[in-house]
Amino acid sequence: MLNTQISVRFVLYKSKINKNGGIPIYCRITINGERSQFSTGLTAQPRFWNAKKQKFKAYNNENVHHNSELDRIKNKLDNIILNFKIQEIDFIPDDVINVFRGKKVKQKHVLIEYIEDYLYKKKELVGIDFKQSTYNKFKYAFAHVIEFVSVYIKKPKLEIKDLSIGFLQDFEYYLKVEKGNKQITINKTVQRFREVIRKAVAEGILKKDPFAEHKPRKVKKSIVFLTEDELHKLENFEFSQNRLEKIRDLFVFCCYTGLAYAEMKSLKTKNIQIGFDNKEWIKVTRQKTDREIAIPLLPKAKKILNKYASTENDKLLPEISNQRFNSYLKEIAGIVGINKKLTHHIARKTFATTVLLFNNVPIEIVSELLGHSSIRTTQDFYGKILKENISREMDKLALRLKK
Repeated sequence: MLNTQISVRFVLYKSKINKNGGIPIYCRITINGERSQFSTGLTAQPRFWNAKKQKFKAYNNENVHHNSELDRIKNKLDNIILNFKIQEIDFIPDDVINVFRGKKVKQKHVLIEYIEDYLYKKKELVGIDFKQSTYNKFKYAFAHVIEFVSVYIKKPKLEIKDLSIGFLQDFEYYLKVEKGNKQITINKTVQRFREVIRKAVAEGILKKDPFAEHKPRKVKKSIVFLTEDELHKLENFEFSQNRLEKIRDLFVFCCYTGLAYAEMKSLKTKNIQIGFDNKEWIKVTRQKTDREIAIPLLPKAKKILNKYASTENDKLLPEISNQRFNSYLKEIAGIVGINKKLTHHIARKTFATTVLLFNNVPIEIVSELLGHSSIRTTQDFYGKILKENISREMDKLALRLKK
């Protein structure tokens, strides 16, 4: 606990001398430099007061009685402080005074402690309501909040009730300047932090959301994907190294299926099923959304599966770490002459754009094949691409109508 320096003293409040020359005696409580005081209801003539001993000089029975009253107050305060310590409750001088006066001490909700409790409960739900990867994202976000509060602004005991929009603005500044986060990462961190604040509002800890007026800064979403020419160039390139050819094949496979790395890595024979149309479909559970999706097995993807059909452990494709996969893709881009920073995720973007949207597949179907939780997500990412495609088709239509 932080309550290590505590003092209880009786002092004369010399600025409030009564008409009889008596000076009120106040009890002053100081905890770690924070001070509060209250009137004991007693007064003392300066000549009868021993400032060093904080007692009346025992010249008469009345002073002896007054000293007994001061002892009673001091003992009661000591017991209150001891009780706080035994219960391991952090407290301030006002808390001690409130208990002394018979008032209830309002429960404190320290932000860091509340976050830690929230994370603990969330961890218990891993594998039940969400995946470990989701928990890790919250843990990462809250690590920044905790560091900001305890180290950067040096307020480890900051209470939730003291949060304001200014706090959130300072936190965003910290993420951008001190941590070097990009705006899209900052928005995600703040979004997860606000989930805790909404919980505090729901529990009545906060009367209203202190961040209600906050609006995340918009991020211009630039979709990076392979054009039709780049995709064909990559498909037809002949590599002299088997490792690069293998990575190229896996990347191209995902360009025609839209599978994320996790789904590609875990693809097994059982995931290839005959659909309602008597054709082969890939049926998997999207790890990010825990949603089942079905993707038609296009000829070029089927050809790659056949090429690696002898893979062990019932896996349909060779295994490789995501880090090494992306490292090899960087090498491949340089060799093939694709002036883009290739990552596995670009294959998924290429599937959505070059393979689907540019071939006039409706965005509703694109959303379904990508396994997005809602079509809004698809529109947010690919709305601009869709408009460009519509514009191209309208240009073609205009040319045909001129004939």
